[in-house]
Amino acid sequence: MMSKKLLLAFAILMLIILTACGTPAPTQVMTEAPAAEPISGTLVIYSGRSEALIQPVIDAFSIKFPNVEVLLKSGNNSELANALLEEQNNPQADVFITTELITVQSLAQQDAFESYSPAAADQISTEFIGPENLWVGLTRRVRVIMYNTDLVSEEEAPKSIFELTDPKWRGQIAVAGSTNGSMQAQIAAMRQLLGEEVTESWLTGLIENEATFFGGHTDVRKAVGAGEFKIGLVNHYYYYLQKAEGSPVGIVFPDQEQDQIGLVTNATAIGIIKGTKNRPVAEAFVDFLLSEEGQKLFAEVNYEYPLLSGVALHTDVQPLDSFRLADVNVSQAAQDIDATFALMEKVSLP
Repeated sequence: MMSKKLLLAFAILMLIILTACGTPAPTQVMTEAPAAEPISGTLVIYSGRSEALIQPVIDAFSIKFPNVEVLLKSGNNSELANALLEEQNNPQADVFITTELITVQSLAQQDAFESYSPAAADQISTEFIGPENLWVGLTRRVRVIMYNTDLVSEEEAPKSIFELTDPKWRGQIAVAGSTNGSMQAQIAAMRQLLGEEVTESWLTGLIENEATFFGGHTDVRKAVGAGEFKIGLVNHYYYYLQKAEGSPVGIVFPDQEQDQIGLVTNATAIGIIKGTKNRPVAEAFVDFLLSEEGQKLFAEVNYEYPLLSGVALHTDVQPLDSFRLADVNVSQAAQDIDATFALMEKVSLP
């Protein structure tokens, strides 16, 4: 009789033989995922921002996406917005960039945009993301007072926007007018913060003080830089741009005392046009503008405040945490559009 040890050895041997003679296990073949199709096509941009302020970022996008042809149409916010509404049945643009939130919010309410949540949405304050992701902010700016240092000393310069109604500055102030998006946004913010009566009184005071109202801030900064006016009310980066041109200008970040309102801020924004003919390209462009590379360009070239967290400011620009900011939700302020325009019409703002 075979011993138990021999039986066990025999059983093991038979198991090895049977396994070797069985059907081999299928070989697992590793395959690479197919490469994503390169982004290509045409991107049509309507931009309320001047070409000089947006072109450097477009150029960088074109380097990263060489198969995309970019067509830029720059102009007045309101005029471009009206064009988008007229073209709704046959959209001609893929994205719209605006200098403030009033216009983009108005268009969103008129069903002009498609919802899109950018890749970096979780790194941007919800204050700068539109309802239902119909638009997203790009950069932040603050409203400041710039002055010609040959005509006004640092001590003399107004320290509050409300000092602009002081008769001592009569006829010496340059401001953007009612068609300018940033001015509209400031009025909307002031209405939310201070109410209708105070905002109306301030606007009336500017008019009575014979302020000169220009179509845009480039004209304002150049007029102050040339000494045609002593004082200008602008977005902060216009001061830095004018100073970079060698003009004798200074800056005041106004209303910093405890009993004052703080800095009024606003933001540029972008929306993808409903019915865009090339949505993948439009989405890639939005993502690029909100990438570290795109945000750094806005900061370095335009002196703007990036909305993407962690992106460094231009070395000449003071961080916002150095200042008291007005307690205004700019997105909410932008939604009360009709009342803001009604107030400008009421006071006959040029």
